[in-house]
Amino acid sequence: MPEATAPQHNVQVLGIDAGGTMTDTFFVDAEGEFVVGKAQSTPENEALGLIASSEDGLANWNMPLDQALPQLKTGVYSGTAMLNRVVQRKGLKCGLIVNAGMEDFHRMGRGIQAYLGFAYEDRIHLNTHYYDEPLVPRRLTRGVVERVDMFGSVVIPLREEGARQAARELIANDVEGIVISLLHSYKNASHERRVRDIVLEEIASSGKQIPVFASTDYYPVRKESHRTNTTILEGYAAEPSRQTLQKISTAFKEHGTQFDFRVMATHGGTIAWKAKELARTIVSGPIGGVIGAKYLGEVLGYRNIACSDIGGTSFDMALITQGELTIKNDPDMARLVLSLPLVAMDSVGAGAGSFIHLDPYTKSIKLGPDSAGYRVGVCWADSGIDTITISDCHMVLGYLNPDNFLGGAIKLDRQRSHDAIKEQLADPLGLSVEDAAAGVIELLDSELRDYLRAMISGKGYSPSSFVCFSYGGAGPVHTYGYTEGLGFEDVIVPAWAAGFSAFGCAAADFEYRYDKSLDINLASDAPAEQRQSASQTLQQAWDELTQNVLEEFELNGYTPDQVTLQPGYRMQYRGQLNDLEIEAPLDKVDSEADWLALEQAFNDTYGRVYAASARSPELGYSVTGAIMRGSVPTTKPRIPKEALGSETPDDSAFLGTRRFYRKKRWVDAQLYHMEALNPGNRIAGPAVIESDATTFIVPEGFETFLDEHRLFHLTQT
Repeated sequence: MPEATAPQHNVQVLGIDAGGTMTDTFFVDAEGEFVVGKAQSTPENEALGLIASSEDGLANWNMPLDQALPQLKTGVYSGTAMLNRVVQRKGLKCGLIVNAGMEDFHRMGRGIQAYLGFAYEDRIHLNTHYYDEPLVPRRLTRGVVERVDMFGSVVIPLREEGARQAARELIANDVEGIVISLLHSYKNASHERRVRDIVLEEIASSGKQIPVFASTDYYPVRKESHRTNTTILEGYAAEPSRQTLQKISTAFKEHGTQFDFRVMATHGGTIAWKAKELARTIVSGPIGGVIGAKYLGEVLGYRNIACSDIGGTSFDMALITQGELTIKNDPDMARLVLSLPLVAMDSVGAGAGSFIHLDPYTKSIKLGPDSAGYRVGVCWADSGIDTITISDCHMVLGYLNPDNFLGGAIKLDRQRSHDAIKEQLADPLGLSVEDAAAGVIELLDSELRDYLRAMISGKGYSPSSFVCFSYGGAGPVHTYGYTEGLGFEDVIVPAWAAGFSAFGCAAADFEYRYDKSLDINLASDAPAEQRQSASQTLQQAWDELTQNVLEEFELNGYTPDQVTLQPGYRMQYRGQLNDLEIEAPLDKVDSEADWLALEQAFNDTYGRVYAASARSPELGYSVTGAIMRGSVPTTKPRIPKEALGSETPDDSAFLGTRRFYRKKRWVDAQLYHMEALNPGNRIAGPAVIESDATTFIVPEGFETFLDEHRLFHLTQT
């Protein structure tokens, strides 16, 4: 919360969301007070945008950068650079060693990869499907003779000379990383680890320095395509990102910081940039917002939350049900199937910077998925952009203040947007500029509303059971549009919506997570000794994963006694296709009684997620995976709580009026400064509530109420 005359603050935590358009920073002091900063992203050197955003945020506390940064205890980064690198196929040159006879399986991929990301109408037409270039080309793939079967038994011994020859050939090709992924190595790792050691020996003999990534050391899980893709990402995309994070960490240390940055991971915790498994940070930005929503819900008592995040490039959605996140173990990302624990999210390539294209033959409008990113749109004269964007529509409709974008740091030109929309959209459609722009916004809001409704109803829920959180730099502009008519229990826009993902980073635990696939199957009437044996098998996996977790924390200076461990497991009824992730009710398991406690925890969770009547214990149980989380405490942001005052805003918050266009007419909207509004204020539309970092639109037929936690509640009147 910005303060006009702020006292001295003991700054503790920095949260960062480096998006494709804007870079947000979120500073938390020892009392839990916070400020938000925002600046344009600088993809060529992310540290520049981060420093500028930090200066913008700290200005609210009247603190210079070099005074605040030395006080920091920790910083958490989230961003999209790694994902963009994979999408654009601009990673490092890697080699791949697989089973002889399986050299083509990586480039063939799974059939679903041919249409991942497609709309439904494109999925059903085979002629629209295509395969992307593989991360590792066929010419850099080598096979070795060996075979371990699905039970972990050695069927064909490893031919070591073949492994040496494969290593030598890849080294001679000047690869920048070597990945090893053999069939069923998650069941028996001996061959894959021996190949790894042979490759390391050959690299040492060559005098070169090449990192080696064996799947069993990183992702010992079933499904070879998923496991191989994910392990390749460690060398292909994670290593360049590690170098970027090192540069950012160095830049901040030059201003006085004493720590190494942590990174938001796909499972919702944070890990150090030095962590071995850095590929699990591939989609860190949107995850931050979901973690922020979960934390806010825990503090304020919201159990069912629909998360909606609109930035410059995408619309990201997630559901929190009964205070719990859904974790997907086999997600897809950048048209690749992966083996990562990922907070379940849906993403649509539609944001404020999305380009608007008009089909010359059908005259239909297509929004995105390509985006102007940090260049905003035609409205910014220095952008070099010729194609109109959603932001240009905002400009001509009067939603945005051309003199207050990023607090006036960037001057926008409404006339440029007007002329471009007239030429590219309005004239070809025979519409006025205002109607063409309004039509685009209505189309976007309708699409987003449909996506949000489908995500909720597709999981068997009704929007009336959920509170919708709307955030992101462009979220408050569209909140009314994509929530209208859905019937949410409440619609909430945090006053710090523009930096909400960075807020989530600051609220996230410092946590490592390791997973391992298991195959434990027990009938409902299994004898006691089988249940005891199953408990011991699960405990053995937990012990192995615990060692991995503690090693990661040791790299960051934490001893085992400082780490809180939480074991978990994935279980399903035998014969069912989908498992559930369960937090173990016991720290250790060794007996039949312990196994029965695991079954009970699963049955309880199954009843909450689906229905009590759907539980089927008579089928027996399967444990498909072991999980170990380790965490250490961190300073969390304090949710504001201020006294409620008058429903009428102070005169100091009123900025005058501005005309905006909606439903085929111009109206004079009341204009307010967001930070000058006080808890208790109630504002009826039409109104525009401006902040340096975002704009909140309240049209006719809507009103908003600012509560004691500085959350805006939007309702239809």
